[in-house]
Amino acid sequence: MTQRADFTRPDFVLLVSCQDRKGLVAAIAGSIAAQDCNIAHSAQFDDAHNGRFFMRVAFKGPEGLTREKFSEAFLSVAAAYNLDWSVHDLRVKQRAMIMVSKGGHCLNDLLYRTATRYLPMEVTSVVSNHTIWQRRVEHEGIPFFHLPITPENKEEQEAKLLAMIEEQRVDLIILARYMQVLSDATCRKLEGRVINIHHSSLPAFKGAKPYHRAWERGVKLMGATGHYVTADLDEGPIIAQDVSMVDHADTIDDLIAQGQETESRVLTRAVKAHCEHRVMLNGNRTVVFK
Repeated sequence: MTQRADFTRPDFVLLVSCQDRKGLVAAIAGSIAAQDCNIAHSAQFDDAHNGRFFMRVAFKGPEGLTREKFSEAFLSVAAAYNLDWSVHDLRVKQRAMIMVSKGGHCLNDLLYRTATRYLPMEVTSVVSNHTIWQRRVEHEGIPFFHLPITPENKEEQEAKLLAMIEEQRVDLIILARYMQVLSDATCRKLEGRVINIHHSSLPAFKGAKPYHRAWERGVKLMGATGHYVTADLDEGPIIAQDVSMVDHADTIDDLIAQGQETESRVLTRAVKAHCEHRVMLNGNRTVVFK
């Protein structure tokens, strides 16, 4: 029995943003069809506030089509409509570095989701300012690097970090409850490539033991925010958020457990959206296609 080709599993994703114009969608679809490609999924968003148009098209190409070949043929449409655009090969996994401190809940979820292929990425290494998770990471066959940070060596250690990122050809850096603040210079160098997670008690409960302080105030929900890292601490474009409800009978330990579960879930959701090329920047906001 001859096995039928899977025309619904896309090989490539095209991301487009520009000022909205008539005929734009038809021109993009026509260019894709002209290269003998089949569109599997398409989503678009027209931001009425600024007139900006966003589009994500996942498509399957003919045998032998490469990202470079598609890009070359698409240039005429891109120029005609003044597009900001990129095309990505879904068969190539994102190369991700995970950074963690003492809390391992997000790290463990990311490692599991990667091992089960839920996250389309390859973990090149785990970097930490502590050694708590070294055995756990090395058990997975993943290189572990200990980079302790002090005020005196911060600049030197960040230089080592940037060198590792280049050497490992890292596409994405995931701050999985990494409790050191990256310098402004490092944030600028890695702009658009770093995803962080923080609990929703910020900025009300900064510093040590935020869950204890939230419990003392009687908060009724705990949440988390996954966002891109910028030089403005915890204020980068938001990718994903979620909350869980808190009951008056919940203890501090209950709050911590709920918060950690939500942080893990939200960070994984943000990383997945990024790795599947579903996130597009819209000023300080994001467009996240389902």
